[in-house]
Amino acid sequence: MSEELVETPVQQEEVNVPEVAQEPVKYDPNKKYTWNTDDIFVINGAEFGVILNSLRSQLATEEAARILLANRANNTIEQVLARSVESGVIKEAENQ
Repeated sequence: MSEELVETPVQQEEVNVPEVAQEPVKYDPNKKYTWNTDDIFVINGAEFGVILNSLRSQLATEEAARILLANRANNTIEQVLARSVESGVIKEAENQ
């Protein structure tokens, strides 16, 4: 005796799900934004070239050379100051 499977149509209820139209987020240069340190940003070759060439052209100027030299001098004097404080040559100023 073989039994035949008979499919019975199942009535499906129509469920009205409201469509939520999400507008894409627009960038506003007047707002502040934040990101995580492990977020990844992707730039293309043209963008990379613009950034690289811009930095190189700024760093190649005489003014940048003077500023970089001043920064090195500042770092050097900070190291001398730190060593002098740690060795006791320079003492912390008392509040007046």
